[in-house]
Amino acid sequence: MPSHSDIERTARAALRRAGVPPAQAALQTELLLEAELRGTASHGLLRLPRVIERITNGVTDPLATGLHYWAGEALLRVDGAQGLGPVVAMQALDAAAERLPRMGSVTVAIRNCDHLGMLAFYAEKMAARGIVLLGFTVSEALVHPWGGRRAMIGTNPIAIGVPAEPQPFVVDLATSEVSMGKIHDHANRGVPIPPGWALDAAGEPTTDATAAKAGAIAPFGAAKGYALGLGFELLVSALCASALGRDVRGTLDSDQPCNKGDVFILFSPQDGMAQQIGAWLDVLRHSPPADPAQPVRIPGDRAQQTRARRAGAEIALPADIWTQIRRLSGDTEPAEKEADHAP
Repeated sequence: MPSHSDIERTARAALRRAGVPPAQAALQTELLLEAELRGTASHGLLRLPRVIERITNGVTDPLATGLHYWAGEALLRVDGAQGLGPVVAMQALDAAAERLPRMGSVTVAIRNCDHLGMLAFYAEKMAARGIVLLGFTVSEALVHPWGGRRAMIGTNPIAIGVPAEPQPFVVDLATSEVSMGKIHDHANRGVPIPPGWALDAAGEPTTDATAAKAGAIAPFGAAKGYALGLGFELLVSALCASALGRDVRGTLDSDQPCNKGDVFILFSPQDGMAQQIGAWLDVLRHSPPADPAQPVRIPGDRAQQTRARRAGAEIALPADIWTQIRRLSGDTEPAEKEADHAP
């Protein structure tokens, strides 16, 4: 298994070889590695070959950082100019954060940039700076409407970051039962998906991850999850003038410009609330569990525990993913250690 430093160095080299400037390559690599460290392989390094393929195909601009237009004192509209998602998003969030002390709340509406990746990445970065964040993004039509059989809306995640002591509160969840990235991860490893996750191309329930890739994911929480996912998609499109439903492209393919939208809303919290919120979260953690062997958790606890356990250790990557990344970096020497096939 490759070490954290080996992966970081090789991923950066692969991006640099594709024409990505050093700082942007470091940020894109940081995002993907964070997903791996938190146990979210669906948003991790399996996405790097596609990022590079999109650059090679000319549908992603490795140099773009986004064009900013202030449509009022507290609304930043951003044309991503087909730049890398984390590069465009962090440039926009930094600009919004500069204006936040004066405004109290700033909204960022981004269009035409590549996949943002794990929204928790942005929520945690802002919350660590003492900023409350709400984040929304959409995807290609991957989710069937409640009562439907065909993919019609995106997985449409929401993220919330709130400053707290000793660590921020961060929640990041899709309005689908799972992300399509997780289904791709199961397919890559040849592992069946649980019942209820998805339908196949014929609209029938399936546990075959490969069949699910061509079908539709279920909305989480039945009709309520469908309603939230649809509401978020309409909100993003209204603010960004971005594509809707089956017209969305560019987060899963390698040859179409990305036309989805992304929205972040930043808030300045009241002074002293980080300590009060942190104390309340600890009260919840120590509340009586239904199962004594399973203590009450706060959303994000498991990811942070996984990250702490994996930090500084070797990271288990599927062998084919590690081979692709090494090849893209120009490293053609035989690996000293084969990557593990574990997730």
